[in-house]
Amino acid sequence: MAVEVEPHPHFPGIYWATLQDGSKGLCTQNLAPGRSVYGERLTRYRGVEYRAWDPFRSKLAAAILKGLKKVPIQPKHRVLYLGAASGTTASHVSDIIGEEGHVYCVEFAPRAIRELVNNVCAFRPNMSPILADARFPERYALLVEKVDDIYCDIAQPQQAKVLADNADLFLKRGGWIMLAIKARSIDVTKAPSEIYQQEIDVLKTRRFHIEEVVHLEPYDKAHAMITAQSTPDKRFS
Repeated sequence: MAVEVEPHPHFPGIYWATLQDGSKGLCTQNLAPGRSVYGERLTRYRGVEYRAWDPFRSKLAAAILKGLKKVPIQPKHRVLYLGAASGTTASHVSDIIGEEGHVYCVEFAPRAIRELVNNVCAFRPNMSPILADARFPERYALLVEKVDDIYCDIAQPQQAKVLADNADLFLKRGGWIMLAIKARSIDVTKAPSEIYQQEIDVLKTRRFHIEEVVHLEPYDKAHAMITAQSTPDKRFS
């Protein structure tokens, strides 16, 4: 049970919960009160329900705890989420953007998206599940509007390219991206640092300005979170 919940000083829609033992953890305000998504703790504070945000289950939470300076995803934003899986992090994104925002959840695995639909999206009107392969964004172009942010967490060999291809179709001018790089999904023979630089170079050639790179150990091994912004001359409509 949280003793106190207070807004994160830098990231709207994200909160710090102080527990009875004095420890602190991240949380988000539950958009579907009474329901947990992955067994996370629910707590009420001053009449509002919050969900504990586990950094060992969510790379976005891990990046924040590792010192991420900017979280582009904010209340009222439209977000394209590539690799939504069963909805662990996507549900917290849903909390952050709130009822006036929307998150388009692209997932390729039928079992994962079935869980996403039945356990998460059914109770959250600001989420749209899309069964599709993120490598082919043109196949779901009619289902997604222009978005403020793209969050990408996929197990593909060309992660930065997949994200950039989606950005060409969906990201607003000057919009932001977050790429959770899984080094082992790209090449197990290379050092993770080499993989990170390789993906960063891809984003730069696609005219993204790299804001920061945060390594996610000890929460996720051989993972890093890249935050970047599309440059003004990137040709989005």
